[in-house]
Amino acid sequence: MTTESPSRAADIEAINRLVATVEHSQRAKDPEEFLALFHPDAIWTTAHGKVLVGLDAISEFTRKVLPAANWDGQVTYEVVHVLFIRPDVAAVKVRQRYLSPGEESEGAPLYVVAKQPDGRWLLTACQNTGVVADAP
Repeated sequence: MTTESPSRAADIEAINRLVATVEHSQRAKDPEEFLALFHPDAIWTTAHGKVLVGLDAISEFTRKVLPAANWDGQVTYEVVHVLFIRPDVAAVKVRQRYLSPGEESEGAPLYVVAKQPDGRWLLTACQNTGVVADAP
């Protein structure tokens, strides 16, 4: 038996859709679809440690690197855990896998998402961390 409220279940489903849209935008190398998922004051830290503050900085970086990415676009994103910090803020742990013939890499992003007055969940503070194979 679950004790999850209908509104909490709807929020989790909306967060899963948000992450699925991140996946879709990355596969399509579509900066506009990706950027539409961010809060205007968002903070993004790339897997290589570049800190981007605000949608303007995130946009400039994304429009430069996403369309030119040298991978074949095969990437998956899976929500592995959602922690509600308050009803309108959640920490979302994601498993990110890049799949190329003969090569695979993994990331472990953490997205802090915030529910907007219109009900949409937006990426607000994000850290994209690469997973090092065989790390202790």
